[in-house]
Amino acid sequence: MEHALSQATLSELRRPRPYPAVSVLTPTHRREPENTQDRVRLRNVVAEAKKQLESDPAVTRERRADVAAQLDRALAEVDLAHTEDGLAIFAAPGEHQVWSLARPVPERVVLSDTFLTRNLVSAQAAERPFWVLSVSADHVTLWNGGADRVAERRTGGFPMTLSRENFDAERQERVGDQPSTFRDEDTRHFLREADTAMGRLLREDPRPLYVTGEQAALSLLDEFGGVTRDAVHVPHGGLTHAAPDAVWQAMLPLLDAQARRDTTAVRRELDSARGHRVFAAGVDELWQSAREGRVRLLAVEENYRTTVRDDGDHLVPAASGDLDARDDIVDEIVEQCLETGADVRFVPDGSLGDAERIAGVLRY
Repeated sequence: MEHALSQATLSELRRPRPYPAVSVLTPTHRREPENTQDRVRLRNVVAEAKKQLESDPAVTRERRADVAAQLDRALAEVDLAHTEDGLAIFAAPGEHQVWSLARPVPERVVLSDTFLTRNLVSAQAAERPFWVLSVSADHVTLWNGGADRVAERRTGGFPMTLSRENFDAERQERVGDQPSTFRDEDTRHFLREADTAMGRLLREDPRPLYVTGEQAALSLLDEFGGVTRDAVHVPHGGLTHAAPDAVWQAMLPLLDAQARRDTTAVRRELDSARGHRVFAAGVDELWQSAREGRVRLLAVEENYRTTVRDDGDHLVPAASGDLDARDDIVDEIVEQCLETGADVRFVPDGSLGDAERIAGVLRY
């Protein structure tokens, strides 16, 4: 199952496909007892997708069989023991993908000539993704970070290893056997290559970057003047071969502090916007502003979901299952704002006070 959504991957997902491109969305759960029904629900929604394929006169017999087989392959790849809050299955002639999302999604089947990506986009924004680069004199590990976890990411040439006979750099760093390790020319060249590789990755998938390692390693990276010099340095060695939870625990105090600073900054911007009459709040006002490309900053409380319908002039509250109900209007607003260059911030529940749990600063 896929988790990390880069801009290149998103562009590929949005590419038009031969009809039908099938998007299947379903909520999932991380823990018992809520997750006991996930398998049944998943089978049912895939069966509904096949039913819609069968009844669509625009789908030829050959394509119906192809896409149904792709749905079966996708279903077989789902690991419900490691799902998060939502699941998206994409299937088209000759291809399929399975995405696990750290944000709830409505149950839905859509047949179109493109995949439905707004829930992926919103989940990615809510995750606040970041990179962690753990360095030692002979090994560099890349970690993909999100809202509540890190996981090793094997991409862009990472992990990197400098091969030396009978050499254990992390042990030497811990016990001080060779204080000159990071002055060794091979080590300097090795870490410079890691810095260059990280620069390439950041150009493809820009995110905040944290670098962990012994102080001597961090000082050496400072000398290079590359992307790792400008990262947040975390003087914590021994993480290049660590378990993900150990890396997460090392990062948690910094991430919590940054989240508090970000929330304070967002509230300050919203307060200023009120005074300058460029403030908007609520899904109805923000949906209109988002479609016009007027939103510069969008703030959303992390667990805010609401269902609405369009009465012609405004979005009004609705019940899930109502005719023309839009269960993921918040995700629609998030995607539209990102499409027009807005800065989207998710903040803890209750942070926005009387702003109806979603608020924005307008460009004009």
